[in-house]
Amino acid sequence: MEFKGKTAISTGAASGMGLLFAQNWAELGGNVVMCDVNEEVLMEKVREINEKDGGRAIGVICDVRDYAQVCNARDKAVEEFGSIDVMANFAGGTATRIKGTGGGTEFPDIPIDIYDWGIDVNLKGPFYFAHAVLKQMREQESGLIINIGSISGAEGTDIGMDYSTSKAGLMFGLTKSIAQYGAMYNVRCVCVSPGPVLTRENMAQMQTLLGRAAAPQEIIDLCLFIASDKGQFINGENIMIDGGRNAMKKGMSNRLKEKLYGEKVSW
Repeated sequence: MEFKGKTAISTGAASGMGLLFAQNWAELGGNVVMCDVNEEVLMEKVREINEKDGGRAIGVICDVRDYAQVCNARDKAVEEFGSIDVMANFAGGTATRIKGTGGGTEFPDIPIDIYDWGIDVNLKGPFYFAHAVLKQMREQESGLIINIGSISGAEGTDIGMDYSTSKAGLMFGLTKSIAQYGAMYNVRCVCVSPGPVLTRENMAQMQTLLGRAAAPQEIIDLCLFIASDKGQFINGENIMIDGGRNAMKKGMSNRLKEKLYGEKVSW
């Protein structure tokens, strides 16, 4: 895989898989526009990439909930590199975890502004970026939008409903709709939906048929394949990369199982 002369935008690029994608893309010769709200860390990671051989990186401070900032990121990409070949929507997270709520609190008792934040970041953010970059991709008559779904979008959850709702919207409605529109302009859209990934230690507790969680690089390798010359026939699809978790007998959190059945069970 080689991406020399190609430009990607990666959101959530100061850490996690958004950063890993940016690092890999640059190592393979591509230019990358790294978007995040954490300016200090973002610019440090941009410098690290630019100190190595490969493609160039620029950093753009961007809150994906703000459409004006999203459009600014798009414009900076075009000004600096002349095209947007890949849009990778990595920014996201479960609002109850990030905002420090949840625990023993039930869904109706969690403040609605917590869920607003989650839906804005996880669903409206990718929607905003798709709307913005498709203007450029339509003009250049090429491009790829990669959405990042989640096993939670298929399983549901009794607490992090902002996350499962948003991810289901990405995995099916948004990805298929963009692929349909993009077909007129040679633009593809694919959703990559991980199961447990070792971006956090507790992900190792989620069961899979393979008996482990994924390494982050395994998720990025799939994204890079889809973007490469070898992945050009993949379009409009949600690809589960979950170690077989979606094939297991499951569906309810242990907390809900305990509530319903009065004992701790692990499916």
